[in-house]
Amino acid sequence: MVIYSIALLLIFMYALAQLNLLFNYLGSKKKEGNCEQFNFSNPDEIPVVTIQLPVYNELYVMDRLLENIALLDYPPDKLEIQVLDDSTDESFESTAIHIKKLQATGIDIKHVTRSDRSGFKAGALKEGLKIAKGEFIAIFDADFLPQKNWLHRTIPYFKDENIGVVQTRWGHINKDYSLLTKVQAFALDAHFTLEQVGRNSKGHFINFNGTAGVWRKECIIDAGNWEGDTLTEDLDLSYRAQLKEWKFKYLEDVATPAELPVVISAARSQQFRWNKGGAENFQKMAKRVLKSTTVSNKTKIHSLLHLLNSTMFLNIFLVAILSIPMLYIKNEYDHLKVYFLVMSFFVISTVIFFICYWYTYKSIYGGGFKQFIRYIGMFFTFFSVAMGFSLHNTIAVIEGHIGKKSEFVRTPKFNINSIKDKWQGNKYLKKKVSVNVIFEGILMVYFAFGMYSAFIVGDQGGDFGLFPFHLMLFIGFGFVFFKSLTSKA
Repeated sequence: MVIYSIALLLIFMYALAQLNLLFNYLGSKKKEGNCEQFNFSNPDEIPVVTIQLPVYNELYVMDRLLENIALLDYPPDKLEIQVLDDSTDESFESTAIHIKKLQATGIDIKHVTRSDRSGFKAGALKEGLKIAKGEFIAIFDADFLPQKNWLHRTIPYFKDENIGVVQTRWGHINKDYSLLTKVQAFALDAHFTLEQVGRNSKGHFINFNGTAGVWRKECIIDAGNWEGDTLTEDLDLSYRAQLKEWKFKYLEDVATPAELPVVISAARSQQFRWNKGGAENFQKMAKRVLKSTTVSNKTKIHSLLHLLNSTMFLNIFLVAILSIPMLYIKNEYDHLKVYFLVMSFFVISTVIFFICYWYTYKSIYGGGFKQFIRYIGMFFTFFSVAMGFSLHNTIAVIEGHIGKKSEFVRTPKFNINSIKDKWQGNKYLKKKVSVNVIFEGILMVYFAFGMYSAFIVGDQGGDFGLFPFHLMLFIGFGFVFFKSLTSKA
C-alpha cells in the first residue's frame, strides 16, 4: 500500500509539472520574439558551418540522406559536410561512391571513418569535431530530411553570443503508416511542443535532441565535449552546457521531417536507449544541478523531473502491478476504504495529461469538434500503448539507475515514406523474440484477470473503479505482445 501510494503521488507530481509547462507554453504564445540575428544579405555575416552526419549501417536511407543534404541552400565556400561513417556492412562502399560523386560537383563533403566504434555516436561526433572547419556544427541522423532553407532559419540566431544550441522540432514523414507510428508521433509531438517550449520559454533546461539542431563549436568544447558514458550523449552534453550558462534556443515553427520506426522491434530498441539513457543522466547530472549556485530553484525542480522523465515508467508499472491486489484489499477491509482516496490521484493525473496533450495536439493539427473527437481516441490509444511498454522501459530505467552498461543499439531505418512502402526483408531486423515478450503476454492475461475481478470483489456487486485502467493495460500489453510476435522482434 505504501509503495502504491508513493508511486501514485510521484505520477501526480509529474502531472503538476506538466501542467506548469502548459501554462508556460500558452504564455509563450503571447510573447513576441525579437531575437538578434545575423543579416544573411551581408556575406560577411554568414558564418562557416559544418554538417555532421553520424551513420552506422544505414543501407536503406544513405542515398536519400546524401541527396537531401546536397540540396541545402548555403554558400558552398562556407559549408562543410562530414559523413561520420562507422558502418561495417556493404553500405560503407556505396556511401563512399555516392560521396565521390558529390565531391565531383564541387560540394565540400568528407567521408570520415574510424578503426573502431569506441564511444559510439558520441565518439564519432567527437572525432569529426577535431577536424571540423565550421564555427557552428549542425547534426542530422540518417533518417532526417531538413528542408532546403533549414540553415537560413537556424544559423542567424547565433548572432547572440550566449546561444550555444539551436534546436528544431521533429516532423514525421510516415506518421500515418500504422497505429504504432501514430502513437510515437503523438508522444514526440507532446515533447517537442509542450515540454521543449514550456521549459525554454522560462529559461529552464532543455535538451538538444541528438539531431536536427546546431551547436556552437565553442559551446561543445567549453562544456567538456562529447562523452560516451551514457546512452543519451545529447542530454548529457546539453546539461553540462547549460550548467556553464550557455543559452539554448528552441524553434517550434521549424519542423525537420524524419522517419518513425515502423516495426515494434525498432521502436523497442529506441525506447530502451532513450529511457535507460535518461536514468543514466539522472545519476550523472542530478547532484551537479542541485549543487549549482547559478541555477534557480524552480529550474532545478524542472531539471530533476526532466531527468526523471523515463523513471515515470517505473512508477506506472508499479501502480499497474499493485492495482489488482489493492482492489481486493479495498473490498476486504472496510476500515481502509478512506485510505483508498489516494487512487483518485491517478484519475486527476490522467485528466491533467489529457488537457495538456490536447493543447499540443491542437497546435499542430488544429482545433474543432472533429479534431477533438479524433484526439480523444488518439489519447487513450497512446495511453494504453505507453502502459504496454512499461515493463520494457522499466527494465531500461532500472539498468540505468544501477549503472549496468550496455552497447549503443541504433534504431534501424527502413526508408518508409508512405503506406505503400514495405519493411519486410530489412536485413537489420532482429530474428529472435525477446524473453520480455513472454512476460508481456503474461501481463496481458494478468490484467484480463483484473477486469474479471471487478465483477466478483466485495459484497456490493463488484467494484468497477479500476476497470477502465485494467482494460487499457490489457489492450496495451496485448498490442505490444502480439506486434512483437508478428514482426519477429
